[in-house]
Amino acid sequence: MIKEISLGIGLAGVIFLAISGYDIVPILFLFMAAGILFYVARSRGMLTKSFNATPAANVSKVNFEDIGGQATAINELKEALDFIINQEKIINLGIRPLKGILLTGPPGTGKTLMAKAAAGYTESVFVACSGSEFIEMYAGVGAQRVRQLFQTARDTAAKLKKDSAIIFIDEIDILGGKRGQNTSHHEYDQTLNQMLVEMDGLKVNDKVRILVMAATNRVDMLDPALLRPGRFDRQVKVDLADKSGRLEILKLHCRNKPLSDDVSLDEIAKQTFGFSGAHLESLANEAAILAMREECTEIKQHHFLEAIDKVMMGEKLEKRPPREELERVAVHEVGHALVGEKVRPGSVSMLTIAPRGQALGYMRQTPENDSYLYTREYLENQIQVLLAGSIAEEIVLGNRSTGAGNDFEQAIKTAGQIIKSGMSELGVVDPDILPADLRYKVISSIIKEQEKMVKDFLGSLKGAIKQVVNVLLTEEKINGDSFRKLINRFNIEATDLTA
Repeated sequence: MIKEISLGIGLAGVIFLAISGYDIVPILFLFMAAGILFYVARSRGMLTKSFNATPAANVSKVNFEDIGGQATAINELKEALDFIINQEKIINLGIRPLKGILLTGPPGTGKTLMAKAAAGYTESVFVACSGSEFIEMYAGVGAQRVRQLFQTARDTAAKLKKDSAIIFIDEIDILGGKRGQNTSHHEYDQTLNQMLVEMDGLKVNDKVRILVMAATNRVDMLDPALLRPGRFDRQVKVDLADKSGRLEILKLHCRNKPLSDDVSLDEIAKQTFGFSGAHLESLANEAAILAMREECTEIKQHHFLEAIDKVMMGEKLEKRPPREELERVAVHEVGHALVGEKVRPGSVSMLTIAPRGQALGYMRQTPENDSYLYTREYLENQIQVLLAGSIAEEIVLGNRSTGAGNDFEQAIKTAGQIIKSGMSELGVVDPDILPADLRYKVISSIIKEQEKMVKDFLGSLKGAIKQVVNVLLTEEKINGDSFRKLINRFNIEATDLTA
């Protein structure tokens, strides 16, 4: 309304001057110049930034009960949020309330979801933004947006008669990166400095109590001043869920889905080691899509197993390699599977020659348990499995192919992990100062030793490999149980597989 009135008064003034005989060309020029400047400033984001401020009452109802596999992180977060709820106890005990909570962890683990649940838990105004919204090439714009962010939280809370607000900044590493790294201009540093000033200004007796929450998966990039006590007082680790956590997440995402009686979510949770909450949500969704494609009224176990492959590797490709190349892929995957059963019986979950993503075929193993520490024996066994594909090609077909390139990269990386962990013949060393030729020598020694063991094992199984390959070429995909039945049918002795 004020803009319209001002525009009307200005236009009336120009008309009056024109009637009075004054030259209005300079005035019109000034108006046009001002309009152009206003348009450029607005399009470039130099004007005041408006943020997404939504009261908790209007946010989609997200509760901590809707977040699975993060019991430890939720409990730690609730304790920090109680400072907002129990203000009188805080004042009586002379406690300084927490000003900031930093959520760290891999992508897709539920950091943003936990921030939304925190707003609902405290019945606070929730203001959300991303770190990239503060960065502009124009000096002072980022700092202005930081001030506006905090002011938006206070104004919205006052308008809605709330006494608390939560500001959530996603990907804060863009805003809060270490100062002095951008030498071209100081806009990044000015923006961070303003953020530090605003957080320092938060008081326990403010009319609107503000808690700053932020999320990042690169905490190592943040400026130390942002992480000291009095700013982000606590870091809450939102990590990948373990097996029981994955099962909990799967149950949450399958609440609204009709499941067949043959579905075992416990088995799906076991086969999805390393999956984040986002991966598991996509897995449940893809399983439902596969059921819809087959016009099924319920989601079955094989839909979930197919969805695991799709989430890990991508959709099946239409391209079909020539018969000769397909046979080589089958030999390669059977080699992986046989050695996989050798190092850990019962671990092979699936082998297929159906192309997905960048892979022409693959063999998937089921983790026995979620493991976070590895022995040298375990790592050497992993190297054996990685080398088995190309060695099987050499034994059966007489030569190797480029299909094992990624396997070799992973084998070299695993051998490097043996050195880094002090489990090689070198003992405890610093890999960064280790001479390149010595590192190469030790890695080659580790890989050659495992290569010899795989050759000795697969060399006596050439006929069995060919027979399993024929079945795989016909069936295209073999699950773990069927693969083990084939091993027994072709008289591969159990002692051969566990030697």
